[in-house]
Amino acid sequence: MTKARLDYFAAAPDAMKGMLELEKAVKNVSLEPSLVELVKIRASQINGCAYCIYMHTKAAREIGEAEERLYLLNAWRESPLYSDRERAALAWTESLTLISQTHAPDEDYAAFKEHQ
Repeated sequence: MTKARLDYFAAAPDAMKGMLELEKAVKNVSLEPSLVELVKIRASQINGCAYCIYMHTKAAREIGEAEERLYLLNAWRESPLYSDRERAALAWTESLTLISQTHAPDEDYAAFKEHQ
């Protein structure tokens, strides 16, 4: 397992409390847990965070996500393994994660909004 370089709880306890509160809120959204994990994994892949990829793929496996869907996530546009709802969420994830490049296009938001 990749080890985190920094103890985030020691370095920024208030920020981490906020992150934990955000995580609680995410659990109450209309996205199913497997899709939430796919979104987290995809954002982590884009950000190049090995620790986060490990953590979120582990969580996805624990809730029953299929291995081949995890393996193909970085090529989700070309894979038939993802639903229209998942595709919309993944496209919006990429738009927001790469916002300085994408500027969060309206068409990605509209597709995501359609599947909420």
